[in-house]
Amino acid sequence: MPDDRVYRRNPPGDIQAFDVRTGARAWTFHTIPQPGELGNDTWEDDSWSYTGSTNVWAPFTVDVERGLVYLPVGTPNGDYYGGHRKGYNLFAESLLCLDAQTGKRLWHFQTVHHGIWDYDPPAPPSLVTIEVSGRVIDAVALITKSGFTFVFDRVTGEPVWPIEERRVSVSDVPGERTAPTQPFPTKPAPFARQGFTLDDVIDFTPAIKAEALELLGSYRLGPLFTPPSLEGTVTMPSATGAAGWGGAAFDPRTSVLYIPSKDQPLVHQLVEPEPGTADASYVQRLRGLTVSGLPILKPPYGTLTAIDLNSGEHLWQVPLGDQPGIRDHPMLAGMELPPLGRMGNAGPLITAGGLVFLSGYNPRMYAVNSETGETMWEGDLLGNEGTANPMTYQTSDGQQFIVIGTTGSDSERGLIAFALPDA
Repeated sequence: MPDDRVYRRNPPGDIQAFDVRTGARAWTFHTIPQPGELGNDTWEDDSWSYTGSTNVWAPFTVDVERGLVYLPVGTPNGDYYGGHRKGYNLFAESLLCLDAQTGKRLWHFQTVHHGIWDYDPPAPPSLVTIEVSGRVIDAVALITKSGFTFVFDRVTGEPVWPIEERRVSVSDVPGERTAPTQPFPTKPAPFARQGFTLDDVIDFTPAIKAEALELLGSYRLGPLFTPPSLEGTVTMPSATGAAGWGGAAFDPRTSVLYIPSKDQPLVHQLVEPEPGTADASYVQRLRGLTVSGLPILKPPYGTLTAIDLNSGEHLWQVPLGDQPGIRDHPMLAGMELPPLGRMGNAGPLITAGGLVFLSGYNPRMYAVNSETGETMWEGDLLGNEGTANPMTYQTSDGQQFIVIGTTGSDSERGLIAFALPDA
């Protein structure tokens, strides 16, 4: 059941393991803890008994040598109003580490308390080995829709860098009770813009900016974790996330993590549901904001960020991708526009040759220099959008290919492959 609606007895997202030889179920883990289980008290007023979703929709990651499975747990229903599920709601929006053989919880970290932004982790956690202050650490890195990267010791769950609980705005929606603090990693810095203010408004011309400011007059603006509201809150990153399901790419030679990200604000507004459509006081209404067909946000709209996980510092961040619909807009005729950028949900591929391959959610494939962020090559996707992570393979005669899944018309969608020149 999707997590954007609230129905009593909506199915919960239990995690189950099965023996592939016999088909027998080996174990079950309740992501909404049952009575007597750790975390049950974080679902107040027996809300554990009727709340659903809280499933792991993003891919799992397994440490095969240690027999550990890392699970990015999703949002409870409903996404943007939690008055019917007061409390912090473990294990929602958490990174959960289980013993793969038994299903026993070894550690967890909740990235959002009482989530009402749909900031569930969208991507598979990355298993990385890094060296921090002279200490080699087998770690796990989790990128998030909120634009944070959380990095933990793979075995103990201890944060590699401190994570601080900071005070945030609380909801004034009737019946809602949000958490007064949320976790903020001290390193790495966010890879996406967080929160929306008037400084973020499109300003290519005075007329465009004036129209944007007038449009924003009735909405609530604020920093990250400003709650959805009855009048509508402009939220960035939005529910679509900064990071997407394609995840990040890690180069084990350099300990650098490469993260594609998108900046797209949305209005998160709460409204009363139509009779019989939800068992909650409010449901969400999401919508984008445009000014004469242009995004209300100033560019860039998509970036690629390189983070050194040995130091936790950003090495570079570059806009990647383009949007001809914006560049060719009549109101911008004759203007020299900056790089616009456009990223989707697909992830990158890092190669030993020092190239990062990824699509820009447009009809192009890019090869980016892993050290500098410079675009070294662009490939035509024949009018299709690259909507998958690239992969590479080598034929029996030694020819190397890069291939990507694309979406277009029914007759044109499919795989597009590029042959690399012989060395």
